[in-house]
Amino acid sequence: MDTFDTLTLGLIGSGNMGRGLIGGLIARGLAPSRITVSDLNTEALAAMARDFGVNTTTDNLQAARGASVVVLAVKPQQMGPVVEALRPAFGPQPPLLLSVAAGLRIDDLRRWAGDGVGVVRSMPNRPALIGAGASGLYADSSVSSAQRELATAVMQATGVAVWVEREEELDWVTALSGSGPAYFFLLAELMAQAAVARGMSADTAQLLAAQTLAGAGQLVAAELSPDLARMRAEVTSKGGTTEAALRQFAELHLDKTVAAAMDAAARRSGELADLFGKG
Repeated sequence: MDTFDTLTLGLIGSGNMGRGLIGGLIARGLAPSRITVSDLNTEALAAMARDFGVNTTTDNLQAARGASVVVLAVKPQQMGPVVEALRPAFGPQPPLLLSVAAGLRIDDLRRWAGDGVGVVRSMPNRPALIGAGASGLYADSSVSSAQRELATAVMQATGVAVWVEREEELDWVTALSGSGPAYFFLLAELMAQAAVARGMSADTAQLLAAQTLAGAGQLVAAELSPDLARMRAEVTSKGGTTEAALRQFAELHLDKTVAAAMDAAARRSGELADLFGKG
């Protein structure tokens, strides 16, 4: 039996990530009638109903009751009160809770949810909005293999989903794929700025940089097992222009700059977990 034949999903929060998840699930075959979205923003709910045909409500308990999976897609600082208020909907056979909020640990989510509730953390990224996401997942030993498969099926609706063995690794998922799109956007932005500073029109530079970024991503996506070092080498002719640019990157210690930036992102992820988990 297909997972989506029995899945009923309650989505708490109707922001961009929730929209990306719902769009992906419906594209994979989940019937809109099996999805209920809850939010206090009635305009966002109306858009969800119009665009996807899902059920909507302003009552979180209504969205959670009867769901086999409840996706928590609210702001981290709101999570504690939201999850605690869901407890009456859990009952003797509680749903799997799947949090897509950054900076909240399993222990805190379970403390708010109560004993006996399976909790999975996921860290998606913005390309999930178009089904090209990269998500990391973590659960401790209290989550069954069937629940893990269910969480995997849900997150694969937005792209690639991989499990990490230690919860601390989610800080590095955040630094690598969660924040990662911004790093590539920044590099393309700086490339365009350099071309403009040397006389190219801004529109032309922006278009070329953006399409180069998109094209490089498509090349990687076309690989069954991407080898980034090999792909870089294939673009780099000995004695050519690319080699000259890469040599300059090396001389300016780009590797150390990138490592330091990712360290900062991972460290901040841990700090946010400490902050938001106090609720």
